[in-house]
Parts: sequence; C-alpha cells; structure tokens
Amino acid sequence: MMGCRVPPSADTESFAVPTPPELPELPALRRSTFRAPTSASTQHETPAPPETAVAPIPPASDERQPRHRADHARNRRATAGMFRRSVALGCATAIMGVSAFGAVAASATAGSSVASPAAPAESTTVTADTITPSIEAPVAHDVEPAVTGELSVASAPFTGGTQVTVTGKDLDEVAGVTVGGTPAAIVAVDEQQVTFAVPAVADTALGTSAEVRFADAAGQAVDVEQPASPAAAGTLLLHPLEQELTVAAEPPVPATPRTLTMTYTSDPAIDAQLDYVLTYWSSYNSGQYPVLHGVDCANFASQSLIARGWAMDAGWYVGGAGGGMSPSWASSTALRDYLNTRTDGATPLDDSQRALVKVGDIAQFDWDGSGDRDHTAVVTRVERTAAGTKVWVGGHTKDADFWDVDTALATGGGTVSYFSLR
Repeated sequence: MMGCRVPPSADTESFAVPTPPELPELPALRRSTFRAPTSASTQHETPAPPETAVAPIPPASDERQPRHRADHARNRRATAGMFRRSVALGCATAIMGVSAFGAVAASATAGSSVASPAAPAESTTVTADTITPSIEAPVAHDVEPAVTGELSVASAPFTGGTQVTVTGKDLDEVAGVTVGGTPAAIVAVDEQQVTFAVPAVADTALGTSAEVRFADAAGQAVDVEQPASPAAAGTLLLHPLEQELTVAAEPPVPATPRTLTMTYTSDPAIDAQLDYVLTYWSSYNSGQYPVLHGVDCANFASQSLIARGWAMDAGWYVGGAGGGMSPSWASSTALRDYLNTRTDGATPLDDSQRALVKVGDIAQFDWDGSGDRDHTAVVTRVERTAAGTKVWVGGHTKDADFWDVDTALATGGGTVSYFSLR
C-alpha cells in the first residue's frame, strides 16, 4: 500500500513535514534540465527555522522510487536515435552507389571513338538530381531531291510506252524526265518515287543505251546517287559527368554520283507482227484467213495486228478462212474509221509527222485525193538521217516487203497518213 505510515504512539500534533528550501529560479531555456543548487546560490538563502526532526519512512520493498526525468533510464529504448542512424546510413549507401555508377560509365566511354569534351577537373558532388538523361533535337540539314534507287526495268522497247519507276527522296520536286535526251511523260510522282513512260524513238536506237535524267521545276538537274551511308543516321554520345544521353545528328555523308541508263530493245509484239508480214507478203496465209484477190491489203494488215496481239471485237473481226468479216477488217476506209475509235492503241499522224513513225505502224494511201483510203500497208523499216525520215512498207495487192513510201507517192500520186500503234 502506497503512502505514509505513522506509528501509533507518535505525537501526531508535533509531526510535521519540513518545508523544502526555495531554489533559485533558473533561466527559462534551462528549466527543462535538472541541476542541483550550488553553494553560491544557497548563500543568499534564508535558512528555514528548525523543526522537529522526523525520521524518513522507508518505502515498501515492492514499490519503485520516484525519479526525475533527467535520471538515466536503463529500460528506455532510443527509437528516435536508431531511426536517424538508419536514414543516415541509407543516404550514405545511395551516394556511394551513384558515385560508383558514374565511375563505371566514365570508364566505359573512355575508349569510344566519339567522345564528349573532357570536363574540368574540379570537385563535384553527385546527387540523384544530377543524373538527368536528355535527348537533344537533331540538327536540321537542307535536303535536296535525289534519286537513290535503280530503274525498275533495265531495258524497254524502242516503240515506247513502257512505264519505269525509280525511288529516292523528296522526288515530289521532280518536274521533268528525259531518256537519251527525249522528254518522257511523268505518270506518277510522290516524295519517294517517280514513274515515267519511256518515249518512242527510231528503230535505229535498237541495242543502244540511253541515259535517264531528272530535273526540278527550275530546270536544275536532280542528283542520282548511291544510298546514304548508315553513319549519317546519328551517333550516341554519353557524357560521363552529367550522364546525359545525347543523340547528335551528323551531316549527311556525300554520296558518290552515278548515272542511270537503259537499253532500247525491240518489242516482242512488234517482232511477231513484222515476222508475220515478212513471212506472208508473197505467199498468202489462206489456210487461216480468207483471201480477197486484188483488194487484200486491209485484210492482210488486219491479220498482222492479230499477230501483234490485238484482239477482235464487235467492230473488227473475221470468221476464219470461210467465215464472214466486218467492213473494218477488209476495207481501208472502214479500217481508218475503226482505228480512230481505238484511242487506247492508235494515234493518227499525217506525213508531216513522219519523224514519229516507227516499225509496226499502219500506213494508208489516198491516191486520188478524195479523202478515202485506197491502200493499206504495214511499216517494215524506218531510217532517220539529216535529210529527213525515210519509211518503207510491206503488204498485199502491191505485194512487197520493203516498198519506199516516197517512191510510191512519186509513181501513184496522192498522199500518205499513218497510225502510230502502242
């Protein structure tokens, strides 16, 4: 039982608890720290009047003595101090790890062929905030149109019309294409490719190579170059002190200029047509087609178109060796009218456009100047000289393999016109 115990025989009236002496007032900032009064402070104290001494009452053996909060406590756990020490240790470990990472990265880039300038030798405190990877914007360079690919075909018939595609960069600026100096029609164009149609040339170009050139709207030549080197794509630079990952765009490596050429060849379809004419100009193919004696010229020209690969239709046909045929198959004037409707495969030319005539085209004569067509033949040879273009034809009625057109006009009079076939 806690409290004070008084002996039964004690004089309770004379029992008094002595009043503790007054202690000097301590500074406000030190009141929380217990200090025993010094002798100097007690010299000015007025001693209390003596009172009857009373022996202290010993506390029970099972009770704890009260203590001041400044006394040492053996069972107190320093939780706050342990927490602070753990935090300090963790921070120190993190700083050492960051320093080690920087040293490893610096040594890894020491042997690189592309290195950033060395940083000044000075004391640097590495913190987590200093490691900030960043990607710099690539440096912009002026890009001009250029052809980097090959022609989609290496050869094409001299008769023209073959479509050729080439690839490159910024090709939407291409405004002109020439093949061997002859302008070619551009079929399609975008940033990555250009498609053009090979122009028709004289059959004298057979087997020759022609350079293909490109130009922009201002007439400036477009470079034809090799594909760009992979080194121009950019280089990764690692700065060891700041640990910044930088993508630095290098200027394009100049490409080696080159030329694109294509070879003019014969057209298999025209070859088949010409072979048919030169085979049957003197011996009629009566086993496959009917023979119109004395007026077989248009009939024979129509047969040569079948050999070339043309297909019959409702306006132009024949029923075999003993069958019927359309007027356009057998009549020169009716054949002219039919070819005028075939804009997909025939283009009319007059004699002033003789330079555009080629082997396999159709030639028609008007002997009397009436406007009708009196004779039809197939062009079998063309020569172009400084004096002009010479044309030869082959056919029936006037059975011939190479009949000079100028000679025909000189002897028969009249005029000649042509259909350029595709």
